[in-house]
Amino acid sequence: MVAEKGKENHQASDQHDVLKSTQTVIHLALDKLGYSEEVYELLKEPIRMLTVKIPVRMDDGKVKVFTGYRAQHNDAVGPTKGGIRFHPNVSEKEVKALSIWMSLKCGIVDLPYGGGKGGIICDPRDMSFRELERLSRGYVRAISQIVGPSKDIPAPDVFTNSQIMAWMMDEYSRIDEYNSPGFITGKPLVLGGSHGRETATAKGVTICIHEAAKKKGIKLEGARVVVQGFGNAGSFLAKFMHDAGAKVIGISDAYGGLHDENGLDIDYLLDRRDSFGTVTKLFNNTISNEELLELDCDILVPAAIENQITDKNAHNIRASIVVEAANGPTTLDATKILTERGILLVPDVLASSGGVTVSYFEWVQNNQGYYWTEEEVEEKLEKILVSSFNNVYETSQTRRVDMRLAAYMVGVRKMAEACRFRGWI
Repeated sequence: MVAEKGKENHQASDQHDVLKSTQTVIHLALDKLGYSEEVYELLKEPIRMLTVKIPVRMDDGKVKVFTGYRAQHNDAVGPTKGGIRFHPNVSEKEVKALSIWMSLKCGIVDLPYGGGKGGIICDPRDMSFRELERLSRGYVRAISQIVGPSKDIPAPDVFTNSQIMAWMMDEYSRIDEYNSPGFITGKPLVLGGSHGRETATAKGVTICIHEAAKKKGIKLEGARVVVQGFGNAGSFLAKFMHDAGAKVIGISDAYGGLHDENGLDIDYLLDRRDSFGTVTKLFNNTISNEELLELDCDILVPAAIENQITDKNAHNIRASIVVEAANGPTTLDATKILTERGILLVPDVLASSGGVTVSYFEWVQNNQGYYWTEEEVEEKLEKILVSSFNNVYETSQTRRVDMRLAAYMVGVRKMAEACRFRGWI
């Protein structure tokens, strides 16, 4: 009895371990595709993982040493690609998992990349502008030997932005003694950035919502939408849904949620939110994030943090469609429960792939020295995302698997084939 209890606890902890849960689905996907165990051994962890120490002189004159990471999951298809996050909870395990997700995203939208990811353990909210610049430049110096326009191309992520990318590009260009805009994406437009990059993740999620609504026979105009998280992706997404005629009946941030069955005034909320995407502190009648997830709605979009929908609350979800804008918001047990209940779950590796797709567009424009209009970017993004969604959906239907496993099967195939043709396996 005690052993059984221990086993259950171990399985539960695996569900909330982003690296182990990712490896579980990759293993299953490779097995479904008929690949050998050797392929899984190669792809279950990054092919390269660098840990660095970054000394930064703070404004008070003292030197503080920060820890940073850069993971390169697999470069059989092409250079690795992925964001850099500045966050106090960054860990080696998280960075590894995120680099694998980037590989899957690139495979799903058919980009010539493998996945990469970086992070620094810090809290940028407690740092000055100049301290952030010194940290950004120090990180580039520390990882400069393994990154570059044809090796590994970083991008923005949690608590990083176009200014930080600009500092990093400038530092790399100084080291390289050559202007290298293609080293990094998510840059300001004047330094070779791309139109549409800031809203790319939310645009991609919006496209997936449109396609999912078609499959479920739901008209987007008048549909009730709940968005958990009001940061970059969540706020833009709420705006796009509002502009499309949907009723955004619930939003939330780190401090709680807002609910109005008649639809919230999204433009008003966007005007009132602070730089960290929080707005609910201005209101008295808030609800909890837990209550928000269980609101009766047509479309639920978790756009906050991981492990929000679990086996504890999956039976209480009252949406017809769940579209994951955040990384890993639904555990594997919850995925099974939602699928069995007939809820269409669009997984993170598909729904949030708009960001890396437009990052690819930016890299292509840098390499060509020819830049596209916003209309061209949006047209190309829609074409890729619609095709990718339908590919995953058809795989789900024909192979009789849930959408998450279908997405992993589509995403991992290109990597596995590239490794096979190179003679690695």
